[in-house]
Amino acid sequence: MSQFHTRQRSSPWAVFLIFLRLGLTSFGGPIAHLGYFREEFVTRRHWLSERSYADLVALCQFLPGPASSQVGIALGLSRAGYSGAFAAWVGFTLPSAMALILFALGISGQGTAFAPGVLHGLKVVAVAVVAQAVWGMARNLCTDVPKVTLMLMAACVALLLPSAWAQVSVIITAGLVGLLLFKPTQSHEHDSLPISISRRAGSAWLLLFVVLLVGLPLLSQWLPSQTLAMVDAFYRAGSLVFGGGHVVLPLLQAEVVPTGWVGNDIFLAGYGAAQAVPGPLFTFAAFLGASMTTSPSGWVAGIVCLLAIFLPSFLLILGALPFWEQLRHSVRTQAALAGVSAAVVGLLLAALYQPVWTSAIMQPQDFALALFALVALMFWKLPPWLVVAASAGIGWILSIVW
Repeated sequence: MSQFHTRQRSSPWAVFLIFLRLGLTSFGGPIAHLGYFREEFVTRRHWLSERSYADLVALCQFLPGPASSQVGIALGLSRAGYSGAFAAWVGFTLPSAMALILFALGISGQGTAFAPGVLHGLKVVAVAVVAQAVWGMARNLCTDVPKVTLMLMAACVALLLPSAWAQVSVIITAGLVGLLLFKPTQSHEHDSLPISISRRAGSAWLLLFVVLLVGLPLLSQWLPSQTLAMVDAFYRAGSLVFGGGHVVLPLLQAEVVPTGWVGNDIFLAGYGAAQAVPGPLFTFAAFLGASMTTSPSGWVAGIVCLLAIFLPSFLLILGALPFWEQLRHSVRTQAALAGVSAAVVGLLLAALYQPVWTSAIMQPQDFALALFALVALMFWKLPPWLVVAASAGIGWILSIVW
């Protein structure tokens, strides 16, 4: 009998509280978020198996939009249906969205919400979080020489060709390699997510995604409206971005700065603040909306832009999961997914170096702090939020001493 409790259900409120805690403590960007999620839902709560988690991560990396948020939406959906998906998104997104809206409204007069030493400590702890995730996933998913080799090749390609399209190409190629080389048996243990969405409903969600993507630009031309123009711009940005939050920044800058909605200095100040808050970087949209001087503005504009940029993520994950969940049960698909899972580990390994390591480990004391955090997570089994808080404090002390 499987040890994973994927058939149990949770209340939307319970899902919200779990993701709210993650939204308050998950610093370090999307790759680190996947590490926090793995520790919480695979290792600690046993919501799903290592292999199922890797499959889900692969799907969300293949889809446009913020991968970590889409993984969270899928996990909430599997535990409490549509309301659970929404609860997971709200919990994970709310802390950073509120912080950035408050910053936009002038509550903070600084370009970042934390002292530089604190922010650097948060970057360093992300190294430990990602390293723990890579090690744990590699032990479970790269169990023989061909899979280790595939992991290595995926990491090398991602490092040499650092683009979102290269990552998508790696995932596709790894799937083809797995289909040709790996021979899983029908009895291979496979834990499914209890997704209650039918293929018909999934098709409807995907159709709505396409209709909005094509129809919003036309509608905004026929019915001139500032609100409609904002929804169109941010929905399009959320629909066409592969590779996570940082990739969306130049698209957003092209949408809001030339139009005069937000000044470039304000845009850059908000970008700095977005690096200092936990949760998904896509919540930068809330800052931009709240910073606009047109009508609507303030809280209303911030919420409108936030909903618009995340709406494609909901539609895509709700539309893709029913087909993905059924495909995962075939032997041929499992062979392809074995290759994809090894490649996902390789992509995370590459991300551990660039940008996680290169943006955090500058001096010997940074490396020492990263080792401290890694040991605290892997061997002392301290809760991640405590390690994050301790690393932020130590980072602040080190910035004073050195």
